[in-house]
Amino acid sequence: MSRQAVILAGGFGTRLQSVVADIPKPMASVAGVPFLEHVLANLMSFGVDHSVLSVGFQHETIRKHFGSNFRGMQLAYEVEDEPLGTGGAVVASARHITEKSYFVINGDTLFKADLGQLREFHASSRADISIAVREMHDFDRYGTVAFGDDGRINGFREREPLAHGHINGGIYLINAGVVEGLGLPERFSMEKDAFEAHVDDLALFAFPTTAYFIDIGIPEDYERAQHELG
Repeated sequence: MSRQAVILAGGFGTRLQSVVADIPKPMASVAGVPFLEHVLANLMSFGVDHSVLSVGFQHETIRKHFGSNFRGMQLAYEVEDEPLGTGGAVVASARHITEKSYFVINGDTLFKADLGQLREFHASSRADISIAVREMHDFDRYGTVAFGDDGRINGFREREPLAHGHINGGIYLINAGVVEGLGLPERFSMEKDAFEAHVDDLALFAFPTTAYFIDIGIPEDYERAQHELG
């Protein structure tokens, strides 16, 4: 069972500068604690007991707060001296992973998809990579994921105003070695250079859910999180 995760926690929080300045975005205070605590607690509820924090901007702030253990979850750190993109950060962090598959989580998003069900779906689908996708209505902020009745992903669409669609929720379950096997450069985007560019080469599957989702990347949703997670 996948009990390890890579958490992408190196964000600058550019769009949050009006309300949160000079700290990494996942460390923005939400309901009295750093947002990253909500993310880690959610992972723990599904049996994840070891996480690798991919950090960059002011990484000392994160390490000082969390240390090597969060409520029994073991924490390791992979520090980016230069930004590696989401894909490069995952590959660099994966050297700390010892299991056959592992989760990848965005540190500025809380998505309460059922990770136990995701594990089962991933195994039964024989997926290389499974992506938890969130059903949404009346939105224009996100691109969408297109997939068949069996969940096999067949394409990704750019953001546009839509009445209904499924967005990439920022939770992946990845088989160890799959991304490294694509032969990509040290710096690359997981979404563009791995998922989109290799949608026909990889067994990419979508795991749809309507579970709670919030992305604190813009001030409006950051303020909403204060009330919903309090």
